[in-house]
Amino acid sequence: MIGSCLRIASAQYPIGRFSSWGEWRAKISAWVADAVAMGAQLLLFPEYSSLELASLFVPPVRSDVRRQLDALQDLVPAYLNCHAELAQRHRVYIVAASLPIRFGRGYRNCAYLFSPDGSRATQEKLMMSRSEEEEWGVVPGETIRIFDTALGRFGIALSYDIEFPLIARLQIESGAAFILTPSHTDTPSGYARIRISAQARALENQCVVVHAVTVGRAEWSPAVGVNTGVAAFYLPPDCHLCDDGVLVSGTRDSPQWLYADISPVGLEVVRTEGEVLNHRNWPRQFPLLGRSVEMIKL
Repeated sequence: MIGSCLRIASAQYPIGRFSSWGEWRAKISAWVADAVAMGAQLLLFPEYSSLELASLFVPPVRSDVRRQLDALQDLVPAYLNCHAELAQRHRVYIVAASLPIRFGRGYRNCAYLFSPDGSRATQEKLMMSRSEEEEWGVVPGETIRIFDTALGRFGIALSYDIEFPLIARLQIESGAAFILTPSHTDTPSGYARIRISAQARALENQCVVVHAVTVGRAEWSPAVGVNTGVAAFYLPPDCHLCDDGVLVSGTRDSPQWLYADISPVGLEVVRTEGEVLNHRNWPRQFPLLGRSVEMIKL
């Protein structure tokens, strides 16, 4: 990362319902403008909030997830162009709400990153939830990426991906300074799994994990009808940063942007002078993997 602080905005984004494409575009434009007005340089939207666009379809389509995903493909070019234009206009980086992109006979859940020059890159979700795999026809991506930007290097771990430690670890070891986690959860337990995992990844890698969530109810949608969670910025709990590992968190289920200024200096210090050195000590566990487990009967 660069030496100065980086201001990141993480969304608690409400699923809406629209009568026209223009109405949706106005909503996204207003959200981006609000974050920019607060000085955000990197904006993170949640997983699958793009599915609010299915409200534009006729009832038989919007009430069926598979038909929704198929119909959404016609909107993908305009969706991507809208975010590219907003990133260029405001000179910011935007991680747009992930959306299903047709891949063979199924779909991949793709989070697109847009840069201030309008270029784009994507991280596909790597680990499928049960609903994606069993009901939606979403298939895993294949590549773990990090993004090298003017704001620094970072990775994207889409929702369920953050529950698997080796994905984030490979991103960190490849140079990522922080991890972005867009999620969609419809139960308190689902949200808790993502939150706990995000905090664990921040602790073990001594890095920042930024969590964005969907909120609110959309009774018309079988895909994103119920949404619950809290956006947050997680750090390793240490004397140089914050005691409980939560830099800032939102108001549960309330639409809002959440902001934090992230300094790379604090992370560098905690990795060398912290109370513990999880990042440095990570390889020390590997010799244990080749040993047998002793059973002690008492």
